Amino acid sequence: MIDRRLFLHFDWVVFLVTIFLCLIGILNIYSAALMDSDNNLYEKQLIWFSIGLALMILATLVNYIHLERLAYPIYIIAIILLISTILTGRTAGGAKRWLSIGFASFQPSEFAKIAIILILSKYFSAIKIPFRGLSLKELIVPSVIAFIPFILIIKQPDMGTAVIIFLIFASMVIFAKVRLKLLIGITAISLPLIPIAWHFLKDYQKARLMSFLDPTLDPLGTGYHIMQSKIAIGSGGIIGNGFTNGTQGQLRFLPEHHTDFIFSVLAEEWGFIGSFIVLILYFVLVLWGLNIAQNAKDRLGAFLAFGVSFMFLWHILINIGMVTGMLPVVGVPLPFMSYGGSFLITTMIGAGILANVSMRRFIF
Repeated sequence: MIDRRLFLHFDWVVFLVTIFLCLIGILNIYSAALMDSDNNLYEKQLIWFSIGLALMILATLVNYIHLERLAYPIYIIAIILLISTILTGRTAGGAKRWLSIGFASFQPSEFAKIAIILILSKYFSAIKIPFRGLSLKELIVPSVIAFIPFILIIKQPDMGTAVIIFLIFASMVIFAKVRLKLLIGITAISLPLIPIAWHFLKDYQKARLMSFLDPTLDPLGTGYHIMQSKIAIGSGGIIGNGFTNGTQGQLRFLPEHHTDFIFSVLAEEWGFIGSFIVLILYFVLVLWGLNIAQNAKDRLGAFLAFGVSFMFLWHILINIGMVTGMLPVVGVPLPFMSYGGSFLITTMIGAGILANVSMRRFIF
């Protein structure tokens, strides 16, 4: 039975900002794919948006206490799906990231983000955290929890999603409070390992990093994405070239224009003003989410809201940094705007969890 008091405290900020961003994204996908052979991508995104909206409302109305009870089963299901993806998944672009279900495919690694947030929230809210913070021994369990999906996603390979999983874990550990000496020690040990990690990267991953440092090293290969993205963003100017009038996106000079580089399409067509409005909407959503975490009625709600907020934040920072050439291209999509059913549904469920925690702080 749904408590009627929920409707008196419905979180319109989370709901409206999410809807606005999704609709802006669908418009940009329509424009980006207008000249493509498969130019009905916006119709598919509308279908995914409808499914996501239903699941967002469900995630809002179901008491998040029930999500806590389901945290371990959801995590186990996520791990099974990730293993199934490696064994029987559909291969595209040299990676196994999708499982096929009849006429549709979905990306289990996206849903793993929600599973990680749920299970870490359950774990950290259940244990007694010492005043000085978590010790190395107390970090073993959450580290193993995060390490398993991280490795399985790396094996696909999907570096972008693996990085997000790690950053969500690290953010929630810091939020839980970790001993300063331990944090400094881990950092000191990790830095020398970076050169060693270089040798474990695949050739295309090394090429991306080198192109990030100097895109002109391979202007027609790995550096092409960054160079075309910068051209698209710069050509938008203050007010943009107008809806469907972008040259880089419309003439397909910009690769992955409807997925990872959708912000470049937005900047080219709507300029600085349009980009600034979208960034303000993201800023409001993340800041509002952190406010929800701060004012949550219990620790579980605080961890859930914080985890979801930082999932959004890391996606936004990495994607914008990626398309502007400030970060390497690692294949991280933009929340609510990039094309992709699995990612859109995951982010909308996340928004529903935020609204859930927000509304229930008024009910005891």
